[in-house]
Amino acid sequence: MRTSRLPTLLAVLLLLAACSAPPAAQTPTQPPAPPTAAPAPTAAPAPTEAPTAALTETPAGLVLRLATTTSTADSGLLDAILPAFEAQSGAKVEVIAVGTGQAIELGTKGDVDVVLVHARKREDAFVEAGDGIDRRDVMYNDFVIVGPAADPAGVKAAASAKDAFSAIKGAEAPFASRGDDSGTYTKEMSIWASVGITPTKDLAWYKSLGQGMGETLITANELGAYTLTDRGTWLSTKENLPNLTILFGGETIDANPDKTLYNPYGVIPVNPAKHEGVNHDLAEQFAVWITSPETQALIGAYGKDKFGQALFYPLATP
Repeated sequence: MRTSRLPTLLAVLLLLAACSAPPAAQTPTQPPAPPTAAPAPTAAPAPTEAPTAALTETPAGLVLRLATTTSTADSGLLDAILPAFEAQSGAKVEVIAVGTGQAIELGTKGDVDVVLVHARKREDAFVEAGDGIDRRDVMYNDFVIVGPAADPAGVKAAASAKDAFSAIKGAEAPFASRGDDSGTYTKEMSIWASVGITPTKDLAWYKSLGQGMGETLITANELGAYTLTDRGTWLSTKENLPNLTILFGGETIDANPDKTLYNPYGVIPVNPAKHEGVNHDLAEQFAVWITSPETQALIGAYGKDKFGQALFYPLATP
């Protein structure tokens, strides 16, 4: 009887061994563990942050350095038109408003990408020296002579700017000069040269300030002095200059009897072949934009609603 039970006992033991085998081979049930150990979804925020950083860096890094005259800034023109360029290009325009001489010097050093100035001989020399390329007409306004309403020098009776300056010199009436190597100062010096003098600050009646147009007008207002100004800056600031009035040049550009007082502006990209680091593509984009029919229309309309006349007139060739 004992021998007959042995096979049965062996069979039971083999059955138990077989039943216990699956728990030992648990590796097929292990794959669910990796997703828990290396959760890809929680790593996802890193890629989503990268595009955000790129979007903030690109506009901030794209800057057009524009050297221009104080008249384009003081008149408010740039504030009126530049947002359209920034929206179109995605770039920020860094405006450096100085005299034309200083603006051209910045271009000569390659410290800016483009210049917008108004002294044609100096502009041409800038291009001829290879520092600037492809000058284009942009706009024009004119110069006028302002001074105290009492007009002690009798400037109102002058037939030309030369006659007006001659009268001021003869009366030794106070004259406020920008004295800052600007386009306006260049024009002033050319008028004095036609009179036959080169005034200096040593003359008691001649005040050489080394200031921009806005500051020069304020000083002339305080001193009761004459000065030469572009009409655009005059119109935009005259409400704060109660002691001054236009004495030569007429109330509008068409009424100016001396056409030599017309004042053209040009845009010139800085030459990238001579100055590494300038953003020529963006400078060229700006030059094309400011001479486009759409921007020319903006320039021609600026000031009409407030002053009854434009502060600048379109000059670009279609």
